[in-house]
Amino acid sequence: MSLLKIANKEFNSRLFLGTGKFGSAKQMEEAVLSSETELVTVALKRIDLETETDALLAHLQHPRINLLPNTSGARNAKEAVFAAQLAREALETNWLKLEIHPDPKYLMPDAIETLKATEELAKLGFIILPYIHADPVLCKRLEDAGAAAVMPLGSPIGSNKGLKTIDFLQIIIEQSKVPVVIDAGIGSPSDACWAMELGADAVLVNTAIAVAGNPILMAIAFKIAVEAGRMAFEAKLAGQQHHATASSPLTSFLHEL
Repeated sequence: MSLLKIANKEFNSRLFLGTGKFGSAKQMEEAVLSSETELVTVALKRIDLETETDALLAHLQHPRINLLPNTSGARNAKEAVFAAQLAREALETNWLKLEIHPDPKYLMPDAIETLKATEELAKLGFIILPYIHADPVLCKRLEDAGAAAVMPLGSPIGSNKGLKTIDFLQIIIEQSKVPVVIDAGIGSPSDACWAMELGADAVLVNTAIAVAGNPILMAIAFKIAVEAGRMAFEAKLAGQQHHATASSPLTSFLHEL
């Protein structure tokens, strides 16, 4: 399976994980390690910046794991830029998952504020992965503004509804010149596999693993699904057709009889 390159980093795993909603920090750590992910998101608001040994970060101190701080909770570009600068100072990384969602009920990303923040953060040297609607036009605008990747949603955050934006995701994947990471709503390993078969470069999963009956086993299931989907994409899936075609034609044999 080919490596994934985003900005200046290469990843063996195309499965990214969120760190919220787990029953405990230890359980989260075990799921992260079992998934073999190399990139995990952490919300800045969940980190105690006054403590050098933050409980969450202590469970993510592993050589292969890269942190992707996010601006979850930011309601506009100004708040997101401020949170990004705090994250860079606290975690010593210029990688950022940009999230701006002013509506606390549906957590829909604000397209206008996200584009504005991307333009500002790119000038400040951040490697930006914006979480956005599955909007092909917006994705191109973000790409032009300096986003290192785009993260369109499959369905609302935490809904586990799967790929409800499939038609738009296909257009984004076709047009994008930066990696496409499908984020939000992926509810099962089969959803993740489908996303990879479509040609997505990676998927980000949190709720479907964190609230599963056995998060560690589910993390392994997602790992396998992502690998299978990517291999299927690279192998080039057979095309669909509207009529039946026999896999073992007997016409010549019957003619001889």
